[in-house]
Amino acid sequence: MTSDNKVLSFEEVSKHSRKTDCWVIISGKVYDVTPFLDDHPGGDEVLILATEKDATEDFEDVGHSEAATDLMKKYYVGEIDSNTLPKKMTYNQPSTTTSASKPASESSSSNILTFVLPLLILVLAYAYYSSTKKEVAI
Repeated sequence: MTSDNKVLSFEEVSKHSRKTDCWVIISGKVYDVTPFLDDHPGGDEVLILATEKDATEDFEDVGHSEAATDLMKKYYVGEIDSNTLPKKMTYNQPSTTTSASKPASESSSSNILTFVLPLLILVLAYAYYSSTKKEVAI
């Protein structure tokens, strides 16, 4: 790493998202991993999929070795301007406490009715058919 840290915007880093030009963001640092794509133990696709986002969590989840972390130094490009990173998209589970939502017991009741009601209709229809059918005497 050089002492003259270059600060890059997310937009600028995102332009490098191809197999021939691949940059990733890990822990606030930008790395040009293009020369490493063929040598990456997980395959080049893993690194290409890590572009255009902050890949820190992906990197840490894998549990890279200290040797891998040291190897990254030779691919260092600069720092990411954290103000330019997009906001993380998070999934918010619908709340069950709002007045607009159904109580949990009502929801499970409707699931049971969805299954039982058609069966009940079939049984009643068969019973009606059987009781109204005229027996033919031979």
